[in-house]
Amino acid sequence: MVSLEFWATDISRDSLTGNCFPYLHRYSFPHRSMGTRNTNMSRLKTIVLNPKSPIPLYHQLADIILAGIRSGKYPPGSRIPSENSLAATYEVGRPTVRQATETLIKKRLLIRKRGSGTFVQTEPKEVDLFSLAGTITSFQKKGISVATRILKKTRLITVKGDSENPFSKGKAYFLSRISLVEEKPVLIEDLYLDPILFPGIEQIDLTDRSLSQVVDEQYYMRPTGGKQNFRIGYLTGQKALNLDISQDAPILIVKRFLNFSQKKNAIYSELYCRTDQFLFSQTIGGVSDD
Repeated sequence: MVSLEFWATDISRDSLTGNCFPYLHRYSFPHRSMGTRNTNMSRLKTIVLNPKSPIPLYHQLADIILAGIRSGKYPPGSRIPSENSLAATYEVGRPTVRQATETLIKKRLLIRKRGSGTFVQTEPKEVDLFSLAGTITSFQKKGISVATRILKKTRLITVKGDSENPFSKGKAYFLSRISLVEEKPVLIEDLYLDPILFPGIEQIDLTDRSLSQVVDEQYYMRPTGGKQNFRIGYLTGQKALNLDISQDAPILIVKRFLNFSQKKNAIYSELYCRTDQFLFSQTIGGVSDD
């Protein structure tokens, strides 16, 4: 048996950049001898990267992998071909393959697991992290088991000058804690509480406890409203180490102000959230008695 080959060119749009560029396709047909009646021939189609395109080879390859993800060829949670396999299939070097996969990892479409390979990212679970019910309660309502560990114990401090912090240059109870899901860090909370409304809060262990429940059960108060602002930022130093992220990994920073009937902005918090595991949504309103 011999094989017949021909080449064709298609125009494709780069899903990552929106640019159009030509793809070369190689079609391969198994060919039987003249006396064979069997005419069922399989056709194999291979996309070949175009080195003459202005689009870098790694971008072309990333676009091919992305097309495979969107078409369902590589479903969520599945392992994509190895670097060696992709390099051989598309006739490029491993550095080009690594650049292509890194591009999709940065876009949170792929995830690399040490010793296992590169996998299609699964859909992140949605958590109403910003409801007045509290952080831990929000995870629990979704059936997600979350653990919290204290990074800095509750203590009374004089807050440094910060135009956004309602306790700036005044006294407040401060604590810092980290939330983990399946032992993986998800977010850090830096909390500031009014010292007059929450006396003795430093004596309560808030490990694995919902602050909103503690405030409700111990101080008989519930938030009546609040406001939040959001921004993308980057962490350095100990916070980056605690969240197990690199200094160039973007995170979601939330600054939250909670109001009570007794006082406005009685609790202020700064949240530093990884977004590669959960999709954070927002519901703001008073907490009902249901």
